[in-house]
Amino acid sequence: MDDVLVVERRGSVLLMTMNRPTARNAIDQALASAIAAAVDELDSDDRLAVGVLTGAGGTFCAGMDLKAFARGERSGTARGFGGLTQSPPEKPLIAAVEGWALALGCELALACDLIVAASGARFGIPEVKRGLVAAAGGLSRLPHALPYPLAMELALTGEPLTADRAYALGMVNRLTEPGAALDEALAMAEKIASNAPLALRTSKWIMSTAVGWNDGDLWRRQEQRVAEVMGSQDAIEGATAFAEKRPPRWTGR
Repeated sequence: MDDVLVVERRGSVLLMTMNRPTARNAIDQALASAIAAAVDELDSDDRLAVGVLTGAGGTFCAGMDLKAFARGERSGTARGFGGLTQSPPEKPLIAAVEGWALALGCELALACDLIVAASGARFGIPEVKRGLVAAAGGLSRLPHALPYPLAMELALTGEPLTADRAYALGMVNRLTEPGAALDEALAMAEKIASNAPLALRTSKWIMSTAVGWNDGDLWRRQEQRVAEVMGSQDAIEGATAFAEKRPPRWTGR
């Protein structure tokens, strides 16, 4: 457990555990680079279907390592700050949150497709309290995850939001007892991984990019990707398995 990121394969699920518990898993350049490399692995390996991102020691992530920042580190990668925020994976990614998800930690969670959080966890973008700006997705993604007035309040006050309230407002998908977020996220990942890989990637792509499309763009821009899914071997296999009343055997083609 000496690595700043512990990467484990659990069947077709890639579990990534941020492992700087004494720093509350704050992101320095080494951890950002390790997250980016793990996300690259998730996307490039056909044996993997879903990723889960969590933190060791009872904390998801306290944000950017300010001591490293003061030394000149910027925790940036080709995928953006934190190794993820600008270019999330093509495959589904779940955040399993215990404790604090602050600043860049909150932005990492928002860059994931789904969030499972333990009751008592906290989300926040307190950058304004440090003379900084939540420019790694916090200010752009939070208004899509929460009502606009509340998102603005969090951005301007820097005060945190409880997981319980985030769940009630739809930002958090599943709320668990303390200590159970990872198990619930892994169970959700297994359920997702049982579905067709090509259909999963295309469904995520359409949902994550269609926000800015108008009605004309919608049909034109999704047409090729949808045609690839509808003409795939997996589409035939799904229909055949349904007719034969058996589990499908996906190939990703």
